[in-house]
Amino acid sequence: MERTLAIIKPDAVANGHAGAILDAILKAGFAVRAMKLTRLTPAEAGGFYAVHKERPFYGELVDFMSSGPCIPLVLEKSGAVTAWRELIGATDPAEAAEGTIRARFAENKGRNAAHGSDSVENGRLEANYFFPESEIVAIAG
Repeated sequence: MERTLAIIKPDAVANGHAGAILDAILKAGFAVRAMKLTRLTPAEAGGFYAVHKERPFYGELVDFMSSGPCIPLVLEKSGAVTAWRELIGATDPAEAAEGTIRARFAENKGRNAAHGSDSVENGRLEANYFFPESEIVAIAG
């Protein structure tokens, strides 16, 4: 099984969409292995998105991600990274396929409802940013 990090971003939490997004996650066959409601400090948001530090949108992204509560989750299923990215849709909701999370719940490209890791390795690193391994619950099969 593969794991990935998902984040229900502050816009989706503030707009009351967290429950519907969680429902979509479960209906898509993901197992939730860790989840918490948290509010990132600007330093935490900046650390998480450090890879974008030189990009022009970095400051806005840090401000947005520390603007209110978000819900990081560790999701697991076969092909989790690709499956989650397909479920959330394109970064720009105007380009996201119908029925995807971003098409349904994102406000715009910057306030796009959800984060998804872009690789298996980044999924592991990003999950560990929010959750020590001891908090990621494995279910015996």
